[in-house]
Order: sequence, then structure tokens, then C-alpha cells
Amino acid sequence: SSSSSSSSSAAAAVVLPASTNQALGIAQYAISFMNGSKPDDAVLEQTRRFYVDASLCGTSAIALKTNAPAVLAREALRYAVNDPTKGATFLGSSTLVMPEKAALVNGAAVREWDSNGTNFGYNPALNHTAGEFGHNDFYGVAVAACQMTGRSGADALLAMACIDEIRGRLAEVFSLKSYKVDHVVHGAIASAAVYGTLMGATAEQIEMAIGMVVAHHIPFRAIRAGKQLSDSKGSSAAISTEAAMQCVHRTMDGFLGPRDIFRNPEAIFRLFEGPGQMLQKVDGPVNREKADASPFDLHLSNSGSDFSVMGMHFKLGLYEHQSAGAIQGILNLVEQNPSLRGYGEERARLGVDKIARIRIKAYEPAFGIIGDPAKRDPTTRQSADHSMCYIISRLLSKAFRLPEGTKFETPEDPWKHLMLLPYDYSKEAIYDPLTRAIMEKVEFEHGGEEYDKNYPDGIPTSLTIEARDMGTSMGSLGGPRTNLDSGFIMYPGGQARNTTVNLDNVLAHKFKSLAALCVKEGDSAAATALIDRFQAIDKLDNSGLRALHDFDIVHRNNFVDA
Repeated sequence: SSSSSSSSSAAAAVVLPASTNQALGIAQYAISFMNGSKPDDAVLEQTRRFYVDASLCGTSAIALKTNAPAVLAREALRYAVNDPTKGATFLGSSTLVMPEKAALVNGAAVREWDSNGTNFGYNPALNHTAGEFGHNDFYGVAVAACQMTGRSGADALLAMACIDEIRGRLAEVFSLKSYKVDHVVHGAIASAAVYGTLMGATAEQIEMAIGMVVAHHIPFRAIRAGKQLSDSKGSSAAISTEAAMQCVHRTMDGFLGPRDIFRNPEAIFRLFEGPGQMLQKVDGPVNREKADASPFDLHLSNSGSDFSVMGMHFKLGLYEHQSAGAIQGILNLVEQNPSLRGYGEERARLGVDKIARIRIKAYEPAFGIIGDPAKRDPTTRQSADHSMCYIISRLLSKAFRLPEGTKFETPEDPWKHLMLLPYDYSKEAIYDPLTRAIMEKVEFEHGGEEYDKNYPDGIPTSLTIEARDMGTSMGSLGGPRTNLDSGFIMYPGGQARNTTVNLDNVLAHKFKSLAALCVKEGDSAAATALIDRFQAIDKLDNSGLRALHDFDIVHRNNFVDA
């Protein structure tokens, strides 16, 4: 048996013990899930939010002619097909292409801005707190398969929830980043399972496809390291998704891939953590147990509301999610201190000159990912959105440029007035003298154990601004210095456990802002229609789902990427 006795279809959750064939168990779970599971409405609504968010991120990235989605779209169009049972579409196109190519384009586009959903693999109730990252990048798999197989938009939404459940639960039990393996592996495994299910693969064929993903397609975090980051960072999930779908096609055609990959002694799971562990981190523990087992039990929900997606986080703008605590801190200080905002474009430098120093403390891995020395001088968008120094400085420069007298009356107002959007990462923005002047004043340090122990429950961060002459927004410089302290931030806006920021209120602003980039300038009706198109996915029959991406994107020519 691949799973414990609690895996009956009537149970709220499936448990796949470490001593079982979890690859086969995941396959059987996906098949069962798509044939009768009933997540609560709240789970499907949350999945829809993440889908709409991802789709608007992706469409706007195409509209602004970002590089990777454009390159991959040209590639996809070279693989056009005529048979609607063998082809799918990508955002803004009605042309049928091979499904893995459609998912490749969609995956690259939705991740391009680094602004769609995030998970941190944290489930203390089960003591599953591995803390692996992940993002809601894989919905194109569900759409492509459902387009081809006559299914509805409601089926696609359920498949999206299944993908998020599998990858989200894997992130709770195995930290890929600890071994410098890229987090997209969990999503690729989930994609293989759900795509295989929708395409009619047997459980054994899905098991072998998962085995092929893990044996043949392991990306390392080299794509997120180095002095300046590249298209590979934003397209990692897309490339792994393409590979996962190809693995399914091959096993369905008769290719015999590796079985029982989670217990394979030389696959990444046992290699780094499981019984008979062969590789270890410096000063890390070694598992010398002799057992035919993976390193973890895996819990997967069938029904109710206890789904991984309910603990995933939204980004309220464009930024690396590890910076969200510092963003909330700076927004709080700007809200509380009028002298940190509202100088207007002409006098914004006055505000900058009031700042003597900005000191940020955060946890590992935040400090290592967005605080390494190369990130102090980002020259590409992919590096700027992974630079704590840039992100906070850009926010503050926007605050100083606000018109004089700008009022913040709700906790949502700072997020909406100062939301980081695509043009905040253009070449012009990255080299903006005002932003660069603030960057010179930023110090970022590791907060130590007090911060580390509170991640991934929260995003533990503190931020202080040492400022001069804070009594007036227009006064002379000099005078006594004031320390403005954000306090200890754990649950910033967008984080699943945040209770202070109205999520739907700020998301609506984000959605409108991104949709506006995809239509004729000033055409708010068209922007609303685009949002509604994605919102209504679960109302679509198969013909509606096939036409989901058949809309015109108005391309912008004034976004100069860095």
C-alpha cells in the first residue's frame, strides 16, 4: 500500500508515511482529489484570488514587453498545433500550441514581476516547519490540461487547488534551499501529478513521471545567485513545469521512469536528509539510520478548509517577499510621521536630506538573499527586486514625492499610495538619483537568534530611521536627531496571519493597477473587464475556458527594462 489507512476518499486528509511509496501515493491522491474531493468554498475562493493575482502579473509583464515571456512566446508559436485535444493557449493568444509550451509562457510571465503568491512551508500543528519557499506559478498546467480534455473552468480551479496542496505540503516537510536546490522542484512534482491526472495517466505512469522530474530535472539556486540576476530567476518555475509535463507525456507513451523516487537512496531527499544520508551541510546532522524510507511523512488534504493555500501569502506590490516586514515597517513610519512624506517632486530632496541613517534588521534567509553586498548596487530589475536596500529606498523616494498634504487615513492607504509597481523597476527608476541617495543611507544587518527563531511563522524585521529636524516637513536642516522605530514586525500586510491590513481592499488596488497596464491608457472599463475575465474562471464551460486567453493586450513601448 502506498499510504496509511487514513487515506480513504472519505477522510479529510491523506497521510503518506515515510516508509511508503510516496510518489505513487501522491499520484493516487491527485487522481482521487480530481474525482470527488470537496474543499470548502473558502479554499477555492483563496485559490481564485491567487489565480487572478498571478494572471494579472503575467498579462502586465507581457504588456510591458519583458524579455523572457517574449522570447518564450516566440518559441511556443513555433510549436503550434491544429488539434484542440493536443494544444493549449497562453495569455493574450488564441493560437493553440503544445501544452508544455503554453504553460512555459504563462509560468514565465506570471513570475516575471516576482509579485504573485508565496508560501513559506510552515505548519506547526503537524510539526512540519521546513520553511521552503514556493510561489503560485503553476496554474497554467491546470488550464492547459482542462482546455484540451473538455473540462470546465471549475475543474481547472480545483486542479489549481490540488497543485498548491501538493507543492505546499512538500514545502512544509523538505527544505530544498538548505541544499541550494531551487524551490521550484516541489511545484514540478505537483505539476506532474495533476497534469498526469487530468490527461488520464495511470497512477503508475504519474509515479514514473515524478521520478523522472526528480532524477533528471533538479535546478540549483545558482539561478538566484551571482552579482546580477538574469531571466533564469524569473523563468525557473516555467522551465521546470515544461519538463514535468514532458515527463508525463513520455511515461504515457510507454517510457519507464524511476519508481518510488522519494525512497531512492540517491535522489535528493534521502541524499541530503533521509536514512543513509550521503551528503551533509557543514556542521549539519547526519542521518545514519538504515531504513527504506524518505525523510518525512506527507499529509495532503481532501476536504474541509485545512489546505496549504490558506496559509499562503500575497505580495501587495512587486518585491521579494522576505522584504515585506521592512516594507510594513517603513509604511508604518511614513504613516505616523508626516515629515517622511509629501514634499512633491520639486522638493523631495528636502526629505532625503532629513535622513541620516536607515537601519534594518532581519532574519536568515532574508539577510543572505536580499542583503548580500552585490544587491547594494543593482543594475538589473531581477537584482533590484531582490535588493532590500533598493526596495526600501524606492518606497521612501515615492513617499517624499507625494503631493504636499497627502493624508493617510486607513492602514491600507500607505500600501496603495506607495505600492511598488513595474515602473518602479524600470531602468529609469533603478538609476533614479533620489532613490540612489537614500540607498547610501541604508544599513542592513542580520538580527540573530531572536529574528531567526520567528521565521517562517512570520517575517521578523525591525527598521529604524535616524532623522534630523522632524518637527516640520519644510524646516531647515540640522538640529537634534530623532530615532523613529518601527518596532518588531512579524505579520506584514499580505502575510496570511496579518490582521491589520484589509487584504481585499489592497489587492483590488493592485489588480486595477496591473490591469491598467494591459489596456489602452485610461480605459478603466477594459481594465475591469480583464480582471472579471480571470475572476470568472470557475463559471466557464470548456468553450469559455478555451477562449480564456483570447483577448488583446495593448503593449507599452515606454517601459525600458534594466
